[in-house]
Amino acid sequence: MKRKIILILGLLFITLSVLSQDLYIPRDVKQAINNGTRSMTGEPGVNYWQNKGIYNMKIQVSPPDKTIYGQEEIVYINNSPDTLSVLNFKLILNNHKSGAARLNQVWPDYITTGIHIDKYTENSKEKEWKDENDGTNKRITLDEPLLPDQRINLSLDWHFDMSVQSGREGAIDSTTFYLAYFYPRIAVYDDYQGWDNMTFTGSQEFYNDFNDYIVEITVPKDYIVWGTGDLLNPEEILQEKYAERLKSSMTSDSVIRIANQEDLASKQVTKQTETNIWKWKANNITDVAFAVSNHYNWDAGSVVVDHGTERRASVQAAYDEKSEDFKEMVGYGKHALSWFSNNYPGVPYPFSKSTIVRGFADMEYPMMVNDNSQKSPVFARFVVEHEIAHTYFPFYMGINETRFGFMDEGWATALEYLIGINDLGEERATMFFKMFRVNRWINDKSMEQDIPIITPSNILSGPALGNNEYGKAALGYLALKDLLGDQGFKTALQGYMKRWHGKHPIPWDFFYSINDISGQNLNWFWDSWYFSHNYIDLAVKKVSVQKDKATITIENIGGMPAPVNIIVTMEDGSQKVFHQTPKVWAHNLKETAIIVEGLKDMKSFTLDGGIFMDADMSNNSWNKN
Repeated sequence: MKRKIILILGLLFITLSVLSQDLYIPRDVKQAINNGTRSMTGEPGVNYWQNKGIYNMKIQVSPPDKTIYGQEEIVYINNSPDTLSVLNFKLILNNHKSGAARLNQVWPDYITTGIHIDKYTENSKEKEWKDENDGTNKRITLDEPLLPDQRINLSLDWHFDMSVQSGREGAIDSTTFYLAYFYPRIAVYDDYQGWDNMTFTGSQEFYNDFNDYIVEITVPKDYIVWGTGDLLNPEEILQEKYAERLKSSMTSDSVIRIANQEDLASKQVTKQTETNIWKWKANNITDVAFAVSNHYNWDAGSVVVDHGTERRASVQAAYDEKSEDFKEMVGYGKHALSWFSNNYPGVPYPFSKSTIVRGFADMEYPMMVNDNSQKSPVFARFVVEHEIAHTYFPFYMGINETRFGFMDEGWATALEYLIGINDLGEERATMFFKMFRVNRWINDKSMEQDIPIITPSNILSGPALGNNEYGKAALGYLALKDLLGDQGFKTALQGYMKRWHGKHPIPWDFFYSINDISGQNLNWFWDSWYFSHNYIDLAVKKVSVQKDKATITIENIGGMPAPVNIIVTMEDGSQKVFHQTPKVWAHNLKETAIIVEGLKDMKSFTLDGGIFMDADMSNNSWNKN
């Protein structure tokens, strides 16, 4: 009796230890919580703030000349409690300079002289800007410190030479350019790290404020411009017939061919003045990007994304004639916007449109996608769905992709799988997900693969960076869905998104929001999936069979609280599946005993995780013989 009491007390101690486990919180995040800008419930703190810029830009593009000229006026608003004596500018295109820090190999045509600042003023006073030694960050000391709740007026003239597109921007062909990260912008100054001064290495992605933009792009006649935001003057730059087609597409369920090769050859799509100025506007958005071409086809349609208000979003495609998959791209885009709006995450698409451009990057931008052409229509749809999923992470919520890439790539990858089940069926979607997102992690025993996901991605490269951001993180989110159930998961996810829409969440805001909204302390789950060196490896440790009931003890060798199916085979060949959610690991991450009942003549069983692939399948089966 005494031994039994001691055993019960011991198990109770282990249970309480697991459930009360707190998460590692870095010192800068602790300080933010103490300052009241973040909270232990995951909500923005009572003192939360973020800064903002208002950008008014004029850009001149004259293909095939690859020199781009720009002018911008910036009103930068300091909403922080701090006095800013310096501003940090992001000059992403300086990654093209010879000798720039890069994690990936680049080809000679990637190299340029970077971005050149021709003129810089602060509050109408011109100041010297020497750009010879500029990197992707440039700190400028202000003549007068910028006080809290004050704003500063800046203006810059600049130019740069566009590289051949061998990354996320550049010349797709001699008269088709993709402009991204093309303007000097003020870096994020936030409540937990201050200035974002992380070097852009060409591998990690971005961290931007929510700004307002007005952009005017001047191009030669016969050139079409597609971009982030709303086109303000279609009647000024398009011939009447084509302006009408564009207008019709905004309310059409059909795909309208606004301009095809015959239209473009006639050179009557745009107004025939020497140049045309395309005017764009986008508010409360994290970035802008544009595409320019004189020979790309232009398709468009629209889809209802909010059935409560009947609000529609435009879907457009710009592509060369040989890219057959792009002739279906508006349909793929409409499907993605509708599915994401009404299923997962179940938040109506927040923007007025999405434009998919045939480039090379397979990359997302606010309201824009730059995708390669694919021979397989299945893969073409797969890629564009992933990029459109990024609408929510990082654009609906201002994720720090540079440091916490798993907060956007992981979600886009999870959403890619969920919409894939709808498109392809669960069996085929699971096969693709295992092949592209899980296999290279779980079957690689190198120590880089076990680095915790929470490790800041700005200090990672190679397999550790890619798998932590994509497959491993997505598996954690999908395991959470299995743990909470479909409705509980959707409620928690949408609650988190509502709290942090238009703001800058960090991982602890997500973890604590899900805890708070779900009413569960899931720190044991977060710690194992995101803070540990764990991986997925289950094993059958012991089996006890009594008539039509079996008690199966499963050892969790890898430590991950992953869901698993127990697939039982009877003597007659029939099978039963007993699904186990991650909850079975809530009280003991090392092993669990599962009772399966209602069996008759059990012959064998196998542990199968589906997308939660096991590192060693040799110990996952039991046979009564």
